[in-house]
Amino acid sequence: MIKIHLSRILGEKRITQAELARQTGIRPSTISEIYNEIAERLNIDYLDRICEYLDCSITDLIEYIPNEHKKTGKFLIKEEHGNCKK
Repeated sequence: MIKIHLSRILGEKRITQAELARQTGIRPSTISEIYNEIAERLNIDYLDRICEYLDCSITDLIEYIPNEHKKTGKFLIKEEHGNCKK
């Protein structure tokens, strides 16, 4: 699982989502999706801008936590069309 720590970092630095959006040029709705960990994709340029503005590293912002139940290899479930189920 991927854990995004944007909410914690913004809280520690006392920066609002709106301020982060203004200073990075990223749409407020996109910042909100990242903040609430509901973003399905993360734009590398956006991550770069966020890390630059917050003066943090990517590992401060994003953490990989191994899945309790594996989703790859022999545990991969494929749909009829060859696409993987989430």
